[in-house]
Amino acid sequence: MTFNTALDDFKPTQESIPPPKSELKLKLPNNLPVNYHPLNPLEFLLRAALIYPHKRAIVHPDVKTPAFYTYSVWAQRVQNLAYALLRSGLKPGDRIAVIAPNVPMMADALQGALAARVILTAVNTRLTPQEVAYILNHSGSKLVLIDSEYLHLIEGTHIPVVVSNDTGKSGDPYEDFLSEGRQYSNEKGWLGLEMEADENTPAMLCYTSGTTGRPKGVLTTLRGTYLAALANAFEGQMNSNSTYLWILPMFHAAGWTFPWANTFAFSTQITMRSVDYLSIWKHFLHSRVTHYCGAPTVQIGIVNDPAAKRPPQQIRAYIAGAAPTAHLIGSLEEIGIDPIHVYGLTETYGPFTRNYPQDSWSSLSLEERSKRMARQGHPFATAGDMRVVYRTDENPNGPDGGLVDVPKDGKTMGEIVTRGNIVMKEYFKDPEATKKAFRGGYFGSGDLAVMHPDGSASILDRSKDIIISGGENASSLAIEQELSSHPHILEVSVIAREHEKWGERPMAFVILHPQHASQWKGRHEEFAKELKAHARKRLPGFACPEWVEVVPELPKTSTGKILKTQLRKVVAKL
Repeated sequence: MTFNTALDDFKPTQESIPPPKSELKLKLPNNLPVNYHPLNPLEFLLRAALIYPHKRAIVHPDVKTPAFYTYSVWAQRVQNLAYALLRSGLKPGDRIAVIAPNVPMMADALQGALAARVILTAVNTRLTPQEVAYILNHSGSKLVLIDSEYLHLIEGTHIPVVVSNDTGKSGDPYEDFLSEGRQYSNEKGWLGLEMEADENTPAMLCYTSGTTGRPKGVLTTLRGTYLAALANAFEGQMNSNSTYLWILPMFHAAGWTFPWANTFAFSTQITMRSVDYLSIWKHFLHSRVTHYCGAPTVQIGIVNDPAAKRPPQQIRAYIAGAAPTAHLIGSLEEIGIDPIHVYGLTETYGPFTRNYPQDSWSSLSLEERSKRMARQGHPFATAGDMRVVYRTDENPNGPDGGLVDVPKDGKTMGEIVTRGNIVMKEYFKDPEATKKAFRGGYFGSGDLAVMHPDGSASILDRSKDIIISGGENASSLAIEQELSSHPHILEVSVIAREHEKWGERPMAFVILHPQHASQWKGRHEEFAKELKAHARKRLPGFACPEWVEVVPELPKTSTGKILKTQLRKVVAKL
């Protein structure tokens, strides 16, 4: 079925069609000052439906039953969902969960929860049933919206469940749920839904990966979500001509607030159930995609796919999760993809800094320019202060450890801390963890970095990933940057391995580039020698890898981050 045929064949459910001349406004709370309007990212959708009612908002083509929604129809569906949630007995501040890939129901939920004034927990679909059960219990979720593919994750749950078969057609349980919401609304429309008066009210509850223990629930606000979305749209120059491809999972830190960056910019969003490089390139080449997000490992898969070639339009790629290497930056630029290196955490709504390119970089070599581009840069305009500091109180449980800025010499290492609009409200139900994270009046990222003379920060490592060899601190990230300059390397990850003499030494796990893998077949030991020689030319002796292992793949999270915790388990057995 061709795209145009699928588009012609699709008809939204009758309840998804808005009434003529519907008001696209929420009911304002009483007694609001004339000069105050609470920030609420839901209003971006209503504004888009008002200004561009017939523009495609959600395009979901790569499934058995494709679906296509204009802004006016999508806004009605979101309204239906809000009323359906209220019909279920939910009250403001209650929590609900959604377990789904990048599908229309997920896009609906991120907007509809705000309309119903409930807090949404988007659950990682790659977790185990035990991990999902913990999140549902800890969040106190009173309802679960779930894609039918992931029902195995909630077997035995006693929480009410609404299942989506991802059809967009009447008879689908999710579609029936929306229809019930429309009926319950009694056509009161958006004016029957009251706007939240307090913009600091919680909006989303996003759980961290939990790699070092139980995942923490990160509670964000309407205000922070609004301002983070504005920044993401501005930094990527998104507008009504933009088409955003959902490669980053929407469940990851609420999609880095891009669900609302897109509605603010009046963009079209293309949803895909899974990361499929053939489909990605089909959309790059034929669907006018202009923006997407992805970790470096995802970007590597994109540029090395056999279908890769220069798209007919400019594409901007937001890169976060790890610093992009020179080879990756060069590969993206060669095929017409403009990399935007951003940095952030779940606790900062996703990105809150950007590496801002400078005119002076144009005269640099690709390698030197990439080193500049690999920095985490400066805070977004809507963010607050960012510092690189050390603490005068070295006790990690100290009450208010003083913060001292490191010199701006590009050498002295400290921790990145930040405060301001794009910082979480708190860790849900965990005042001790919140107090520890906000020690000294700033949020501590746990990322170790240096500050350059121009005020830009550059991460050296996570605190737990620093390799201490013979009393010297070696950054695994810096080692990876230099090793990746070898032309035969596709991906590399470096961790500490116990050493009898030096305490620790770096060990490198390497994936060979497909174009060169056959050259080293059966000769991995020779490649290891060559890579070590390459490293000695670029790194101090204590930072050169003592061991090199060629592997077919590296363990990764659902968003493409390399799981060094898994590699440490492998090394512990050596």
